[in-house]
Amino acid sequence: MRSPRLLADSAAMQDVIPLSLRHHRPFTFYWLMTGCRSSAVQILNVALGWRVYELSGQALDLGLVGLVQFLPALLLALPAGHAVDRYPRRAILRACLALDAAAAALLCLGSVTGQIGIGGIFLAAALLGVAQAFEWPASSALLAGIVPRSDYPRAVAWNTSVRQMTTILGPALGGILYGFGPNVAFGVCAGGWLAALVCALGLPPAEQILLREKTSWRSVLAGLAFIWRRQEIFGAISLDLFAVLLGGATALLPIYARDILAAGPIGLGMLRSAPAAGALLVSAALARWPLSRHSGPAMFAAVALFGVATCVFAVSQSFVLSLAALAVLGAGDMISVYVRLTLVQLRTPDDMRGRVSAVNGIFIGTSNQLGEFESGVTAALFGTVPAVLIGGIGTLAVVALWPVLFPGLWKADRLDDE
Repeated sequence: MRSPRLLADSAAMQDVIPLSLRHHRPFTFYWLMTGCRSSAVQILNVALGWRVYELSGQALDLGLVGLVQFLPALLLALPAGHAVDRYPRRAILRACLALDAAAAALLCLGSVTGQIGIGGIFLAAALLGVAQAFEWPASSALLAGIVPRSDYPRAVAWNTSVRQMTTILGPALGGILYGFGPNVAFGVCAGGWLAALVCALGLPPAEQILLREKTSWRSVLAGLAFIWRRQEIFGAISLDLFAVLLGGATALLPIYARDILAAGPIGLGMLRSAPAAGALLVSAALARWPLSRHSGPAMFAAVALFGVATCVFAVSQSFVLSLAALAVLGAGDMISVYVRLTLVQLRTPDDMRGRVSAVNGIFIGTSNQLGEFESGVTAALFGTVPAVLIGGIGTLAVVALWPVLFPGLWKADRLDDE
């Protein structure tokens, strides 16, 4: 149970929205942990790509690094969600952060000694994938147990804002650090995960109803069954899935930067940062003014905005207009993510949050991976601009169809309704 003092502090500050969470010590630790962890991830993504290409010079190896990380996360997702509901989430999260730090330290040591090759990098990437499988459901479910229910939507916005900030700044920082050597970049990553672990050590025990049901296929798959039964949750997850799957314009940004907008590598960096910048502005607004009513229609409007922005970006030949379209795209995506994450956590029983979060993570990871693949295939078949335009139109078609398939999502009002 939360201490009476924390409950009293939260109640006393309900009328001052930004301060309500800023003075909530458990959330402060959680927020800092997210920032350190997300920074390490962004830096590592850049450093791993550069290092692999330096060692092998093969584009295929770049794809294999992502695959080696994704497969463990996919294969272990459902067992991980079950473990998150059966055992203390705080302990699982700490173990994951320690494994992340160990993998980055392995990369750093191998770079210093010159003893690590492609195989060692793949091993470290696999360890990171294993940690990711447990880390996502543990951290998602843990947040709902350390902040008051009334503050949870605001907590999602604040927490997402720090992730968006690191998405903007992290890759640039990773490139700068790699300029001093791969060991420096990997060492900073290890330090980032260690700092996140220190923050996690400061988290108090969260409210959690431990799963007592005997382990079986039924209990492992219970998250899938729960989502299938809850129309508004399944609708929100699948709507977000298809929006990302169809509207994957970001996968083709290098082609736009070089061949369509003639913006060069610097322009490519700006284009990649634009969606995160738009999302950051919206997340800051949602942290100050949380969405209180009409959550279902708001999500549909946000995904429609995402689709329209994708269409505008597809046909734009102006660099400024393209930046603006990507920023609007990121803003729409942020609202969709905010509604989906809040609905999933607040409308899921505590003893099922780990398993439901794991299924949600599968949808997110799959949509990102398949979205890039879909964009590449359609671009090869129809050309780059038609591919992105088709994706945007497809997203709008999904927005038109989903209220018919999922009227419960369309009618969803308050995010914290039972």
